[in-house]
Amino acid sequence: MAWPVLVFDIESIPDVDGLRALGDHAPGTTDQQVYQAWAQMRKDKGQSDFMPLHLQRVLVISCVFRNAEGLRIHSFVDRDGASEGKVIQQFFNSVDKHIPQIVSWNGGGFDLPVLHYRGLKHGVLADKYWDMGEDDREFKWNNYISRYHTRHLDLMDLLALYQPKNNAPLDAMAKLCGFPGKLGMDGSAVYPAYLEGKLEDIRRYCETDVMNTYLLYCRFQKMRGGLLEKEYDAEIALIKQTLGNLAPEQAHWNDYLTAWA
Repeated sequence: MAWPVLVFDIESIPDVDGLRALGDHAPGTTDQQVYQAWAQMRKDKGQSDFMPLHLQRVLVISCVFRNAEGLRIHSFVDRDGASEGKVIQQFFNSVDKHIPQIVSWNGGGFDLPVLHYRGLKHGVLADKYWDMGEDDREFKWNNYISRYHTRHLDLMDLLALYQPKNNAPLDAMAKLCGFPGKLGMDGSAVYPAYLEGKLEDIRRYCETDVMNTYLLYCRFQKMRGGLLEKEYDAEIALIKQTLGNLAPEQAHWNDYLTAWA
């Protein structure tokens, strides 16, 4: 298994300002009224109330970064409600700086398209990420954009052999493999939690999700021969040690380790 690796996951909420800009709303209409009007319109048309990707406002991007120096967990968070562009730029800065393999669970179907649209909105720069061989010939044969290259590995998509009907939920696969799975909430609870001011709960949830993804990635590397049995065991031990070091100050990792045990 080659380093560096950056595993990522995003949490997003409805872009109510975007809905307002694209709709016809009376002066003084509250954000909640704008969102409810949109949801009712979708319901009346028999459509899903799942927000289109270009209207998903990025709130948190959580990352597990693994290189030869060790394992790190970090989140980029829009704490003031006005830093979405900065959050996305920080993520792509990390990609451009380290040129890692990036790993996701359904990143090709959700996370990356959201980051593309929202990054375009905010004027984000990500030249290495978008390189498909124009600047670096190696990227012609292995880049972040192609579905069938591994510089971005959408683990869910690959395991399903690129057949959406075969997709499996992250939570289910994590638990089947003996890992904790989701703790505290799921994606449908993010927006209500945001409205209640529970931004840190959302960050913690996103971090545990990205750790589930990294654990499944390690299990996949073991399956494909990228990690020998003893290397896999050593990596699991490193993960537990890292989380144990974080647990005294970040209770969600204590909960995660308890669920794992």
